[in-house]
Amino acid sequence: MDIDILGTLAVREKGVSITPTAPKPRQVLALLALDADQVVHVDTLSEELWGAKPPRSARPTLQTYILQLRELITVALESGDAEEGRSAKDVLLTVPGGYLLKSDGGTSDVREFERLAGMGYRAMDAEDYPGAAQRLREALELWTGPALADVHAGTHLETQVKRLEESRLCALDQRIDADLRLGRHRELLAELTVLVSRYPTHESLCGQYMLALYRSGRRGEALDAYQRLRATLVRTLGLEPSPALGKLQRSILMAGPEGVVPPASGSGRLTAIG
Repeated sequence: MDIDILGTLAVREKGVSITPTAPKPRQVLALLALDADQVVHVDTLSEELWGAKPPRSARPTLQTYILQLRELITVALESGDAEEGRSAKDVLLTVPGGYLLKSDGGTSDVREFERLAGMGYRAMDAEDYPGAAQRLREALELWTGPALADVHAGTHLETQVKRLEESRLCALDQRIDADLRLGRHRELLAELTVLVSRYPTHESLCGQYMLALYRSGRRGEALDAYQRLRATLVRTLGLEPSPALGKLQRSILMAGPEGVVPPASGSGRLTAIG
């Protein structure tokens, strides 16, 4: 089974789509696919579909959705030359307390993203910045849009989507840090301009943008970026920028050419030299 979550939902068995078009069965499949090879409890599925107060018909309705998914799986198995004797119930299992979707060693873009991102983080720790930039870039290229972009998200899916987005932002932050350490500040400016507009309170991205601007000979714009972030933080959250970002701002104010080194993203420090 091949599972794509990082964009629109796409689940294929033997190369044939088993993704339903109806919204609630899509929700069920999305939750099962996110936790492929693990039991998803009936109560979790019910809460995802109907919230804290499911209707009396929740159980039989959920069973209907499972039946619809199994019908799609059956068609896929028949179209894909399945192993003799293998049925939809062998792919989407009923287990005590819930259901389990078997990936049977297939692909998952989420698992591949986590594998590549992990390799990138380890390369960063080893100061292998070219390797880190490459692995993290490959991980981020798996994203074709927001996670589960075409699935209505209830309580559980919304939490999962937020987790995935945070993982994407962490990988993006580290990839930009690796590129900065490789001297690619000019190439990063267009991307960072978009990112600081999209995430106006994200201090790490702002620090990276300031650094890229400074190293591109645009000190005034780097200082303006700090002031915009500060105004946004004070207005929306009642907070001042972190001491680390303030230190970077002072370093840009005071340092001569090439006086600022790349920020140590993820360590909580933005390092500068005079």
